[in-house]
Amino acid sequence: MAEVSVVGPDDGESLQIGPAVRMRILEDGSTTGHRLGIAEGTLAPHTAGPPQHRHAAHDEGFYVISGLLRFTVGDRDHDAGPGTLVMVPPGVPHTFANPGGVPARVLTTFTPAAYTHYFRELRDAAPDELEALMARYATVITDQYAS
Repeated sequence: MAEVSVVGPDDGESLQIGPAVRMRILEDGSTTGHRLGIAEGTLAPHTAGPPQHRHAAHDEGFYVISGLLRFTVGDRDHDAGPGTLVMVPPGVPHTFANPGGVPARVLTTFTPAAYTHYFRELRDAAPDELEALMARYATVITDQYAS
């Protein structure tokens, strides 16, 4: 019989990524046969997100718990408050940021789960390693919509 995973509010793997982003990996695929990964992220106020990018190998879902996240998808902005779900399929250019004055908390899903490992590597990466790190996870930066 398969084991059930229970991750309490003080459990999971906490990662500090730079000064403004904290991730808590709740499921890295160990319980789900690597089909699904889940993380909780907290972005400090007025935090810019990653450069606009595309994933080739996974879907990404964002459920906003508190605060406000601004998703940029191509050349369109979408403000997402608490209770909003944003699903990003492979190939869609996107980024996100916290333009507000309070922290934003978001539950993020990754299918398949391998992308949770990206955040472990990102925590220790130098800024000039970002593009190569993203490429290892079938993700590319796109400047097609740069302003």
